[in-house]
Amino acid sequence: MIYIKSVYFNKRMPHDPSMYEFNIPAIKYLMEQNELSFPSDVTFFVGENGVGKSTLLESLAIAYGFNPEGGTKNFKFSTKDTHSQLSEHLILSKSHVKARDGFFYRAESFYNVSTNIDELDDDFPLLCNYGGVSLHKQSHGEGFLSLIENRFGGNGLYILDEPEAALSPSRQMSLICMIKQLIEENSQFIIATHSPILMAFPNAVIYQFDENGIKPVKLEETDHFIVTKAFTDNHKKMIHNLLE
Repeated sequence: MIYIKSVYFNKRMPHDPSMYEFNIPAIKYLMEQNELSFPSDVTFFVGENGVGKSTLLESLAIAYGFNPEGGTKNFKFSTKDTHSQLSEHLILSKSHVKARDGFFYRAESFYNVSTNIDELDDDFPLLCNYGGVSLHKQSHGEGFLSLIENRFGGNGLYILDEPEAALSPSRQMSLICMIKQLIEENSQFIIATHSPILMAFPNAVIYQFDENGIKPVKLEETDHFIVTKAFTDNHKKMIHNLLE
């Protein structure tokens, strides 16, 4: 199931060209091309640090109605207002079917989300929706997988920013299985990642962000796959060349 079909840049709305987000090549590409489509149940944003993938992912989530620091649409807390203004300039083309569930996960602010869940649980029985144990009483990886297993109910839109930050390679494979199950339950995922393991999800669309803009690529064409394969094929030689 696809809930966000595409995203457009609203050219009719004035923007401040001095703002950093409007000078990122990938964002400028969207501004010029005006549309980025999501034809698959699973879409990956990939690229080096600073190329705009998390900026666009965050803005998509905010434009859809999620809290900028993560969580569901019902989360209203704010630790520090640092998100860009890009979301105000995005128009989402949505399916006629409305998602019944949803969550925006950010690795960098998951601690804040976990704290807010504990605080809300003092007034409402909220932890039962997250496995019954405070996410703070689990490792980062255990807490994240508990979130997926207990809170993600299907028929939902799930936007994940670098979920692999919490997970070992074997746990990333576990996440792939969880994504597959949720896709079978009419869900859509949009994920920013550096993990070639996650990118291997069948029939996913991979968008590579770089200095030339945004383009669809195959897994084997991504720098992440190429570098990882080169390292695992001959790690001793690569380490020698790096440290020489």
